[in-house]
Amino acid sequence: MRRLLRVDGLDRSASAGAHRAFRTSVLVSAVRCLITYLAIPVLFPLLSLSGWVAAPVGIVLCVIAVVNGVVSVRRFWVADHPRRWMYTAFMGVVFVILAVAMVAEIHRMGVM
Repeated sequence: MRRLLRVDGLDRSASAGAHRAFRTSVLVSAVRCLITYLAIPVLFPLLSLSGWVAAPVGIVLCVIAVVNGVVSVRRFWVADHPRRWMYTAFMGVVFVILAVAMVAEIHRMGVM
């Protein structure tokens, strides 16, 4: 896993940064979910923008969530955090959900 994440050395003092990255990642995912599943379906049809705005916004939010997730997983491994495997598995599930959401957004755009 360290090779996959390109973690060369360990920094046990990076634990606080790992927790901060985790909180940021979860916050971005929560904002993405609120926008994707609450704001876009409710507000954009009222404004007649859902056809050309909703899918690109969803894709951008998915990409941001994935990048933050990878950064946080990497920090957990750099910090040699005792629960790094559990967090990696959790983020793996999140990545699968984000991949499904991204495919749905691309399908909504009519690309697939």
